[in-house]
Order: sequence, then structure tokens, then C-alpha cells
Amino acid sequence: MRKSRMALAVASAFPVVLGIASAGASSAFAQTADSTSTSTSTSTSTSTSTSTSTTSHAPVKELGVVTITGGQPTSLPTQIPTTIEGVTREQIEHAINATDSEDALKYLPSLLVRKRYIGDYNHAVLSTRASGTGNPARSMVFADGILLSNYLGNGPTNAPRWMLVTPEEIERVDVLYGPFSAAYAGNSVGAVVDYVTRMPTKFEAHGQVSYQHQPFDLYSTNGTYGGKQVSASVGNRNGDWSWFLNFNKTDSEGQPLTFPTRLVSAGTVGNAGTPVTGAVLGNNRSNQPWYLLGTATQYHTQQDHIKAKIAYDFSPTVRAAYTFGWWHNASEGRPTSYLRDANGNAVYSGTVNINGRSFALAPTDFNVSNEDLTHFMHGLSVKSRTQGVFDWEVAASLYDYQTDTLRAATVALPAALNGGAGRIVNSKGTGWNTLAAKGTWRPDGLQGTHIVDFGLQRDSYQLRTIENATTNWISGDAGARNQAFNGDTQLIGLWAQDTWKIAPRWKAVLGARAERWSASNGQTGNATTTLSHPERNETYVSPKAAVAYQASDVWVLKASTGRAVRMPTVAELYQGGISGSGTLINNDPNLRPEKSWTTELTAERDLGNGLLRLTAFFERTKDALYSQTNVLVSPNVTNVQNVDAIRTKGIELSYQAANVFVRGLELGSSLTWTDSKITKNDKFPASVGQWQPRIPEWRATAVATYRPDDKWSYTLGARYSGKQYSTLDNSDPNGFAYQGASRYFTTDVRVRYQITKAVSAAVGIDNVNNYQFWNFHPYPQRSYMAELKVSL
Repeated sequence: MRKSRMALAVASAFPVVLGIASAGASSAFAQTADSTSTSTSTSTSTSTSTSTSTTSHAPVKELGVVTITGGQPTSLPTQIPTTIEGVTREQIEHAINATDSEDALKYLPSLLVRKRYIGDYNHAVLSTRASGTGNPARSMVFADGILLSNYLGNGPTNAPRWMLVTPEEIERVDVLYGPFSAAYAGNSVGAVVDYVTRMPTKFEAHGQVSYQHQPFDLYSTNGTYGGKQVSASVGNRNGDWSWFLNFNKTDSEGQPLTFPTRLVSAGTVGNAGTPVTGAVLGNNRSNQPWYLLGTATQYHTQQDHIKAKIAYDFSPTVRAAYTFGWWHNASEGRPTSYLRDANGNAVYSGTVNINGRSFALAPTDFNVSNEDLTHFMHGLSVKSRTQGVFDWEVAASLYDYQTDTLRAATVALPAALNGGAGRIVNSKGTGWNTLAAKGTWRPDGLQGTHIVDFGLQRDSYQLRTIENATTNWISGDAGARNQAFNGDTQLIGLWAQDTWKIAPRWKAVLGARAERWSASNGQTGNATTTLSHPERNETYVSPKAAVAYQASDVWVLKASTGRAVRMPTVAELYQGGISGSGTLINNDPNLRPEKSWTTELTAERDLGNGLLRLTAFFERTKDALYSQTNVLVSPNVTNVQNVDAIRTKGIELSYQAANVFVRGLELGSSLTWTDSKITKNDKFPASVGQWQPRIPEWRATAVATYRPDDKWSYTLGARYSGKQYSTLDNSDPNGFAYQGASRYFTTDVRVRYQITKAVSAAVGIDNVNNYQFWNFHPYPQRSYMAELKVSL
């Protein structure tokens, strides 16, 4: 491709879907380049900047790969011709109402983060092309190469640790679609996300305050919820030393997330119980009539975050870096009853009578809880960046649940507000650690025929969870044990891949990954019994391949394929229960890993002022891991099981361009069609031929940003998702209900003004059209936000 076209391109990673290449983006990368320049690459793209100036760091695109020297290095593999998307710091500031780091992914093709409220620390899971929001273990999230993904389980509570990165830290975000690099474990089958955070080259200081406001009207709840955030950061470079310190505080009120319910048919006809009013009649996700009795799990959360980074350059080509992250969360979950007795008093317990049917309320229907969490993150790396014959890197990380305590009442309101019996769930000692060594060999230099990457990795996960009874759920000591789950998994991976420039117009990447997985120390316990599970060891090999062909100056054709083996998580193996006879129930320590073959075919066209990309993707998965009911045994067993086969195919179209019709107007969009069906499932035949849960047939995004000058920017964005299901047999056709998964169409706006060189302000609205939609929990309704930033 002609270098003159590329002189207009922005830095390394940018969003094809956004198409919001910012003025001066290339030079911004040059300014933030560290002293050990590196080359990073994206394969999808070249956004055109509103600035026509070129720099020595202008990217060069060859065979579908954009290579940039300078800038903070990504942990993603360089020189792989497959789909990589991204977004830069400047683009986030101008076009995205970002209150949490995961908001940076909002408009990228085929991605969805299930964020329920500002500061959602335990349910904001990532969905990708062929993986729904119930499968967070099928994606990988890193910050500067430090693993943030939580592979202790594969449910909604195992969200990546997004809170260890704040939006103000982000330099850019890179996303690699699919398991096409041998450098990553089978969890990369959906996507690999890497947050590249700031590292200063001179003194800098930043401060930000923001306010959020959400009116919320659903069922019999009519209130307002919102939050406040304040952050500050400072950094500098002094000789061979550079450092960066960031502090962030969030005080957030989320909307109600759960609702106590009773099926109308479950009520006993008669006059028994206290007559009450206020219950809301509706249909559940299976279109069965039920009563919604009130709200629960309405969180007030206060979070504090400190991030410290320090780096030392031993030489112009060797750097050591250490990252420390501290995160504390104190949250309260409080319920509200819709039910009222004859005197207008709220009713939380006992037997009630609704329209001539009686229902018994359990003390935990209106659950009351407090959480106290303190997590630590450490990352240490030493790497060389010579861009010569050989480069190397050694890196280690640790994520530690230093304090992780949930206290919940088992007595009913209103008495529970003053204490009383409850339970304590303690996960102290849970966490994960990683160790990796990798190298890059360029026998003929950077522009040679072969570039070989290789490495050795060890990832280890530890789950330590115990639940005890307590006489006072607010402040009491732990009493008798209710249940406990322990277990370890470890993955050792040896990998290599060769980037081979076959001919001037051809480039290929061939690789393989060998993995040794083990599970040990597995225990499942109840109040009186502990079952220990035998150790497991298994070995798998996953080949990878990609090829790119420069068909003409403006067309690039690419193909990628790869195998991914996603190992069972500790919770999937061991977090279950024990029957009264001492038999293991609700979990299976003999689960097989998921095995997927994924392929994508891509055609890219350089439009001069942007890029058009069409990608066809295909995936076949054997032994997919889902919770389901095994109807082949009696009595039926419901737990995480292997689903025999799932087939996914789809097409992804993305377009982005700058200076469309008028200078400063940037347009972008993406459209994804997916057909994801269960093709074999002997344990649950009713699911065969049905849609894979949480994978809609259609998804789309669109965004337009207009920057008439260097002061103002105006953005309008939209997101759409079609009908989807939450159950394997698709027996939940009503997505617009509590526990359902609905279609949605939302629009967002943002206006930003650069008041002075150092001060900027922005206002925005998410979900302008106030669309009410669901992903088990209700998503936020129309939300307003305002922010003020100062940068020195």
C-alpha cells in the first residue's frame, strides 16, 4: 500500500467502527513514545487524521499489518495479519462517555460489556462474536500485559478486574479477535483485550471530577440514581527513571437489579395470609404470569483505587517496570418491598395474600448485604526492545484477594437492619499469578523474511471460599461452617510462531501452542462433610495459521485459523454441593475442556480517508461448558456440563472514514450477522437446533463525531442488538422481563469543549431514547453525565 496514504494514519490501535481519528493523533503517539521504541501493529486499519502533517512515527501498512515505531508497547503480538481493533486516549475523550475502563470498548464491532451501573465490579462480563455474556472465560483482558481476566469461574460474577484501570490512565486499547496467536491460551477464543496505560516522558499532572444522574422508572420503582467520581494523576521522567501515580474514587448508586417474584400459579387459593396490595403483575421470560413483590440488590458502592508504576531504563534498549494496584470496595445492597398491608406498612415476611392467593415470603427474598473487598495487583517485567536480531522479555504478575467478605442477613426486614442471624462468605486467599518468558528472533533483521516469536508461560489460579453462619450478620464472628470450596488449576504453555514473508505480496504466520493443564487440591464441603477430588493432568496442542495477500494498492485479503482449548475453571469443577448421603451434587470435577476451531476470512479496502472491512467468521466448538439439566439420569441433574457441539458462522462489516463531506466529520459503523446453533447435546436434546444463549442474530453500532475546530467536538452514537435467549432450549421468548435477555437500541450523545489548553469540559447522555432493556438484570435507563478535566 502506498506510504503516502499511510502518512495520514493515526497511531497504532484505533477503532474501525468509531472512525473518529483525532487531529494530531500520530504526533500524540510520538510525544508519548518511551525511550525504548517498539513496533506495534494493527491489521484492520488506518484511520485518517484531520491533520495532514506527517511525523517520523507515521505508520507503514504492508500486507494488512500496520507497523508503528514509538509509543507505549502493546502486549499483543506484532505482525499477525488478522483482525485487530482499538481506540486511543484522544478518541475516548472526544467520543465516549467513559466512567469505567470497560466503556472504551462500547462501539467496537461485535463486543458487549454487560455493565449494569457505574462501578459494576462483579457482573461486567465481556461478550464477543461467538461467546455470550454467560461465558467470560472465553475472552482475555490485560492491562500492560498483566492479566485482569478472572478465570476462577465462568459466570457473571467472574468479570475481568476492570476497576484496576481507570479511564484517565488509558493511552489506548487494543483488541485481537479470535484465537489466532499462539502466544495466548485457549481463553483467547473470543478476543484478547490489552489496555495500554500512560507512562510519561516529562512532568504531567491531571485531575478530573465527574457527576452522573439516572432517573429510573420500572414496575413500582420511580427514583433517581447516580454517582460521583474524582481522580488525580501525576507522573514524570527523570533521566533513566519514569513514574506515574493515579488515584480514583467512585461513589455510585445503582438502580435495583433483582426482584423477588412468585408465579401466580404457585399461590394457594383462599384467604390465608395477610392481605397486601402493591404486587406488580407481569409475565416472566417464559411468558408465565407472576407477581413482582419488590426490589433487591440495589447497590450503593464506594470504591477507591490507587495505581503506581515505575520504570527504569538500564540502557536505551532494556527496561524494567513495576506496577502496583490497590482497590477497595465497600458496598451495601438494600431491598424495597412493593407490598403494603391494610395500614400502609411495608411487608417483608410471613404469609401474604395477593388477590385471593397466599404466598409464603422467605427471610432472604428481600436480601440485605454488605461487602468489604480489598484487592492487590502486582506486575513486574524486564524487557529488551532493540528491534535487532533478538529481543526478550520476562514478566510476572499477582492478583490477590487480600480481603473479600460478603455479609448477608438470613432474618427478614426490618429487623435485619439492626443485625440478627446471617452468613459470612470469605474468599481471602483467592487469586492468581502468572510467569512468562518470551523472545523474538529476527535472523535477517526487522525487514527480513522470518520473524520468530516464542515463549514459555505458567498461569496459576487459587479458589478459597468458605461460608459460615453468624449470630450478627453486620458485625458478628464466623460461626459454624455452611459450605466451602477450594481448588487450584495451573496451565503451562510452550509456544512459537513464525511470521514468514513468503513473497513481496504474501505474508504468513504459522504457530503452535502446547499446553499442560492440571487441577489439584479440589474440595467441596458442606456443614459436616468435605469431599476431596483427585488431581488431573492433561496435555493439548493447538495449531495456528494466518496469511495475507496484497491484491492491489487498495485491497488486502486475509485468512486465519486456529484451535483453542478452554480449560474448565476452578469453580466449574469444584463449586457445588453435597447431598445428605455424602454424594457430590451440582458440580462435576471431571468436566472436559472446550475445544474450538475458529476461522476468519477478511477483505479490506483502503478508501484513502478511511477503511472498509468485510470479515466472515466460523467456529465449531466441542464440549462447550454450560449449566444445563441432564435428562438422561434420574433424578435429573442440573449443573455445569459439556454440551456436545455448537456451530457458529457470521459476517462482520465495518466502515470508518474521516473528513466525510466536510472537514472534521468522522463516521464509523459496524454490522454483524451471526448464526450460532447447538448442533448436538445428548444430555439435553431439547436444546438441539436452538440458538446459543446470549448471541443475537444481528448487532450494529454507528457513531459520528464532528470537530469543527480545536475547541469543540460533538458525537452521536448508536448501538443495536437483536433478539436473544438466556436458556439452551430457547424457552424464554420474553426478553423484556426480569431474568430475560432482550433486544435493544440505544443512542448516546457527547459534547466536549476545550476551555483552555489545560482545561476541558464535557457533557453527555447515554441511552438518550430511554430504551428499557434487559440482560437478566435491567440495564441503566437514560443517564446524564458531566465532567471537568485539568491537565498540566
